[in-house]
Amino acid sequence: MKLSILMPVYNERTVVERCVSLVLTASLPENMDRELVIVDDCSTDGTWDILTRLAAGFPQIRLFRHATNSGKGAAVRFAIQQASGDFSLIQDADLEYDPSEYPRLLRPLLDGHADAVFGSRYMAGEQTRVLLFWHSVINKTLTLVSNMFCNLNLTDMETCYKVFRTDLLKSIPIRSDRFGFEPEIVMKSAKRKFRIYEVPISYHGRTYEEGKKIGWRDGIKAMGVILHFWLIDDLYAAPYGRGVLNNLTGTPQYLSWLARKLRPHVGDTVLEIGAGIGNIAGRLMARRMLYVVGEKDPLHLHALHNRFLRTPNVVVQRLDPESPEDFAGLENCFDTVLCLNVLEYLDDPESVLLTVRSVLKPGGSLMVLAPHGPRIFGSLDRSLGHKRRFRLEDARLLLERAGFAVQSASQFNKAGAPPWWAYSRIFGSRNINKLVLKIFDKTVWLWSRLDLLLPWPGLSLIVVARKTAAETQPRLAGHHAAEVSSPHGI
Repeated sequence: MKLSILMPVYNERTVVERCVSLVLTASLPENMDRELVIVDDCSTDGTWDILTRLAAGFPQIRLFRHATNSGKGAAVRFAIQQASGDFSLIQDADLEYDPSEYPRLLRPLLDGHADAVFGSRYMAGEQTRVLLFWHSVINKTLTLVSNMFCNLNLTDMETCYKVFRTDLLKSIPIRSDRFGFEPEIVMKSAKRKFRIYEVPISYHGRTYEEGKKIGWRDGIKAMGVILHFWLIDDLYAAPYGRGVLNNLTGTPQYLSWLARKLRPHVGDTVLEIGAGIGNIAGRLMARRMLYVVGEKDPLHLHALHNRFLRTPNVVVQRLDPESPEDFAGLENCFDTVLCLNVLEYLDDPESVLLTVRSVLKPGGSLMVLAPHGPRIFGSLDRSLGHKRRFRLEDARLLLERAGFAVQSASQFNKAGAPPWWAYSRIFGSRNINKLVLKIFDKTVWLWSRLDLLLPWPGLSLIVVARKTAAETQPRLAGHHAAEVSSPHGI
């Protein structure tokens, strides 16, 4: 295994060599290698020359330099991109934190208990230098406010010593350039439901005369960062996951509305394909004898394992809907299959529906949620990776060809269709405005009551179908098969 130590540096010529030496010689758990990723944030006091000399002498050092001074958050963000270890630890270059405590920080991660470990200066560490009272009050106040907004019970949100599983850390977009990195990463870790542990650490703080850089203005900015990332859900970097999942984490009322629509059709043994991060499973799994959440994305699988760690009736399983071999052994096991926001991503949805049919018991139910209306297919769909939007009659035909009898089909979320059309077809937007989503979610109580009355088509389709007793019919040739691969509809 390997530990990536991420070190942002700015104007630390008096201490940086000693700090690098301690980092490179610190004890690590058995069979663990290290790399030291140093990002010099355009130092002007000779620090860069010292770092260049050290990098030439130690192969563990990977040295980078910013052309302009951008701040600690920007330096850490760049270092994260370069990290290649299994775990990543943030280490300031100011000797306030003791590298000899790396084994203590890594233990909860190595034991499999944690996704992130924070070193706390306010728990009972071996040594803590007594410093300014008001600085301590500000730190504790920021921690209190952060805890209030992200619903954690941390003792030291602003600590430098934060260790993460590298794959998870790389999946988080870091937007703050300065010291706002600390509250941002805590808020996003809380929203992603990481298993966070705290361990006590020693702290050898500096005074401002000795070179401390963070000030009261950064404390005020940290308050703004906490509020901003409480309001805005910006949880996944672009390469990871379907964008719709990122946004739906901030729409609990919409998800509850959707769950109310689905719940009457859900049986005792359920398979949810493309379960994402468990938004719907968390609302439907209660009182089910067995609820299997299937997902192929490794980060979403990790989130599902965390979310349902102590839920005995929920089983997390890797399932790629386009790989029939993943479903081997599940034949005739379920009385309900949920296929929510899945078919629009597939190259061949009919073959996936045939696989889904095989895992249902005779007479079992399939529930499909899919985007409705090829006419509003546009930039948002392309950004999310949609290959199509569905017409009601064509969705019905697709299911019948796969061996299902449609029991009911309805349009859903009519209030969402005009904004989607405007964003996607008029403005050419590639992202959904998260503040607009928040406002929509707060008014779902109204839109859900007006849904049947609004005179235009809905944004989505909800189709409930049953597995027929007859063998599946052969695929229809000609234009139907061609339409499946069309980017605008089937």
